[in-house]
Amino acid sequence: MTETPPPGLSETTQATYEREAAAYDAQRGRSLFERGWLERTLRDVPRGGPVLDLGCGAGEPIGRYLSEQGFALTGADFAEPMLEIFRNRFPKAAAINADMRVLDLGQRFDAIIGWGSFFHLTMDEQRAALPRIADHLNPGGRLLLTVGPGAGEALGHVNGAPVYHASLSEEDYRAILCAAGCETESFAPNDPETHGHTLLLARRK
Repeated sequence: MTETPPPGLSETTQATYEREAAAYDAQRGRSLFERGWLERTLRDVPRGGPVLDLGCGAGEPIGRYLSEQGFALTGADFAEPMLEIFRNRFPKAAAINADMRVLDLGQRFDAIIGWGSFFHLTMDEQRAALPRIADHLNPGGRLLLTVGPGAGEALGHVNGAPVYHASLSEEDYRAILCAAGCETESFAPNDPETHGHTLLLARRK
């Protein structure tokens, strides 16, 4: 990550997504280029198994894929306008207003997917949140996150509005996950399969 975001930008993420919910949903791609990584994450989850879409947004396309594959879908997001769209689309799914920095859902999941969400946390927030997120996994459950290729901060955009991005190093992620009882299975920086996203896949022992 190279371009440094302005001070205080990390504190505006929730407000940005609340304000831009409809516009973000309208422009969010539906091609499901994420499918390959989703399949790797979900390969041991039985039909009907509980899956958490962490930072679910309005649910397209990942929430829809999870629902159509027959998993017991829970969507969690801190932007209520996003959740309103999610609830309308997936009335059988659980939709919870939750902040991943202090995640405490009172249940565990066979898989947790945080695509395009976890990297909005600051580096310190990521260090604190990652063990808490991992604790929501059932034994053998997998966690998939989009992160950055190396440690640092960057400037992103949502419908033209600036948003904060950050990442730890691969070594830091591996160490934190190991201490939380998880093994890192894959770290794929700038993955061409997903148009340059960096993927972190871990499994709870």
